[in-house]
Amino acid sequence: MDFIERGTKSYKQTALAFFAAGFNTFAILYVVQPILPDLTAYYGVTPTAASFSLSVTTFTLAVSMLTFGSISEAVGRKNIMIASMLAASVLCILTAFSPTFSSLIVMRAVQGVALAGLPSIAMAYLGEEIHPRSLPGAMGLYISGNALGAVFGRVFSGVTAGLWGWQYGLIGVGAVGLFAAFIFWYALSPSKHFVKRDFNVKELLKSLTGHIRNPLLLILFIMGFLLLGTNVSLYNYVSFVLIEDYNISQTLVSWIYLIFLAGVLSSMFSGNLVYRFGKVVMLYAGIIVAITGLVTVLLPSVWMIIAGLILFTFGFFIAHSLTSGWVGNIAHSNKAQASSLYLFFYYTGSSVGGTLAGVFWMQGGWLGVSMMNIGFLTLCLILFMLFLYLLKRRIWHFK
Repeated sequence: MDFIERGTKSYKQTALAFFAAGFNTFAILYVVQPILPDLTAYYGVTPTAASFSLSVTTFTLAVSMLTFGSISEAVGRKNIMIASMLAASVLCILTAFSPTFSSLIVMRAVQGVALAGLPSIAMAYLGEEIHPRSLPGAMGLYISGNALGAVFGRVFSGVTAGLWGWQYGLIGVGAVGLFAAFIFWYALSPSKHFVKRDFNVKELLKSLTGHIRNPLLLILFIMGFLLLGTNVSLYNYVSFVLIEDYNISQTLVSWIYLIFLAGVLSSMFSGNLVYRFGKVVMLYAGIIVAITGLVTVLLPSVWMIIAGLILFTFGFFIAHSLTSGWVGNIAHSNKAQASSLYLFFYYTGSSVGGTLAGVFWMQGGWLGVSMMNIGFLTLCLILFMLFLYLLKRRIWHFK
């Protein structure tokens, strides 16, 4: 079959297209995180309420991802992804003109639905069109686009907010998103190996419920929930601490999101470390390093907070990559639906964790948020122990 192989013009165009797609999606998703203090002041709402601007987007994204993949089986891949990128970019620009906080929340909720059309389909397209031996490289560029988009969206909106106002940050990220959508449309070839299938709701629900009834998969799903819930709640409130307690400007605080590049580095190094020490040891190490980072951010020093964020982010990316990878190993059938369920729990964790942290913030400030996060990751550690116990029992049973 005529698969796209590395080194060809088609491969370079496809890799560029999905790098742009990942950049677009995650820049728009996280664009509001560094400007939560600005939204609090502008609309006169609490920090907890302001955090809804991110939580509502990740929640509607999580729910919508469960169906977009199946819908694309019936109507095709490329057109849905293009529509997703265009709609999300336009909505990002329009959000800057929200007259009330309620209207901003509605706009962000709709953006979550629009954004879901890309990540739920991207991996299916790449798996169908790219030759298996060339797939890791293409996937790597797509994931790099995700990471760099998340960093760009945060840093750009935060710096722009500090200089000219938060509205210009949203408009700028939306404009970059439109440019990325044009690159995607121009560079990506239509599907050649796509086979149209009827959208069967009954089969989809049967597959999803079957995965949830698997205790091993359910534990991995909950671990993903706890991991991103911790990540988002930590970064939601660290800007409040640095601005209010240490009198650091919004512009300077926004540069801390470059720390997410530590996550890109940890993803690059973790492959060699896993090969040397094994998945079990490295997942334990990832969670423990992340907890160490959460303890470090409690020390009363800007440099200790930054060091703690680096430790946490490094450990988080290792733990997340290994947890999500285990899903594919445990799910013996309908792997795409299993991955969709993991992402559903993962992004729902972002919504719940980011919002729940607001309660701890109101009651206990930075200490309260940090203790909640330490509790989340301690529970994650316990769940992983349970996972290993059940996995060994299952292996023993089949012997």
